[in-house]
Amino acid sequence: MIVYGASGHGKVIIEILESINTPHIEIWDDADRAPVWDYIIKRPVPLGTEITDTVVIGIGVNETRKKIALKLSDFATFGTAIHANTFISKRSTIGEGTVVMAGVTLNADTAVARHCIVNTCASIDHDCVLADYVHISPNATLSGDVQVGEGTHIGAGAVVIQGIRIGKWCTIGAGAVIIKDVPDFATAVGNPARIIKYKEPKK
Repeated sequence: MIVYGASGHGKVIIEILESINTPHIEIWDDADRAPVWDYIIKRPVPLGTEITDTVVIGIGVNETRKKIALKLSDFATFGTAIHANTFISKRSTIGEGTVVMAGVTLNADTAVARHCIVNTCASIDHDCVLADYVHISPNATLSGDVQVGEGTHIGAGAVVIQGIRIGKWCTIGAGAVIIKDVPDFATAVGNPARIIKYKEPKK
């Protein structure tokens, strides 16, 4: 498995792969970086070169992770990194490139799409749907039948009540309590959460 990105998020992915006894772990980064523990950091192969090992992107910023995924999509096969210490329903689904960290619960009929991050001790209940490039931060809770749009970031410790729809490329602040639907590109904070601004859509 190749971990593309050697930042703090990449370190956590390395330990996830170690937890499931991945036989070969290689670290790539575009920047010049010192080794991470016993892992030498390598430069990515030139664009257009077929990548024979599976790849997971170790970058926490959703927009950047999407750019790299699209850049590599014609040349790489993406894997998943799922920590050994999780509870994942056999009736849930997880897309390529997604990372699931220690202590996570994914309950029945939850669908997690591609290149998502489900961070430490997050709880995702039944029938939730996470679109591509979503990041659910540590200790966030999504009650049943919550839908989260592409690229949205749910902050640490946030709580989303059942049946809520959150749009694409939203930011939900740490500790926010979401009791109403949130439209695309909105930033919502507080308890109960209120929308404080909208982001300009990326071109």
